[in-house]
Amino acid sequence: MSIGQQIALEREAFTTAPAIEMGRSYPLGATLMPGGANFSVFSRGACSLELLLFDRVDDGRPARVIPIDPDHRTYHYWHVFVPGIQAGQIYGFRASGPFDPPRGMRFDPGKVLLDPYGRAVAVPSNYSRDAAKGKGDNAVTAMKSVVADLHTYDWEGDTPPNHPCSRTVIYEMHVRGFTAHPVRA
Repeated sequence: MSIGQQIALEREAFTTAPAIEMGRSYPLGATLMPGGANFSVFSRGACSLELLLFDRVDDGRPARVIPIDPDHRTYHYWHVFVPGIQAGQIYGFRASGPFDPPRGMRFDPGKVLLDPYGRAVAVPSNYSRDAAKGKGDNAVTAMKSVVADLHTYDWEGDTPPNHPCSRTVIYEMHVRGFTAHPVRA
């Protein structure tokens, strides 16, 4: 069975699932809200985007595929609200678009993609970086994102610094360059 036939079967199997809503473009990533979760991801070059929901990290096929309607897009932010989603839901994306390496475009609609704004990741027991680099479906060996409930995170007594922004300095550095031994650098 081709990847196109497999994707068509997955879409067909979920016609009775709860209705999805447009959602909103902010915040990026998967955000729990009353009644479900909002998913938002940026992609300038994608022609279509699908949200894949998995029951287990080692699953080779998603339990549910949600095509994100192009009308559910604000500028280049694709977004959708899915009712019933809870913390711990495993998910990924598939994106279709041009394959034009000289222009930096390498879309492969068979690839399961991590949420670049995700806050948690699940790694299957048979994770394969090589499968991620090759063409075609990598669902069974791909890392997947996990919906996280930020309100339940244990900060272990840590609190934000009590400094006004006007007295705050943000310093960015290249970690390897900063920490390399001076003789070997």
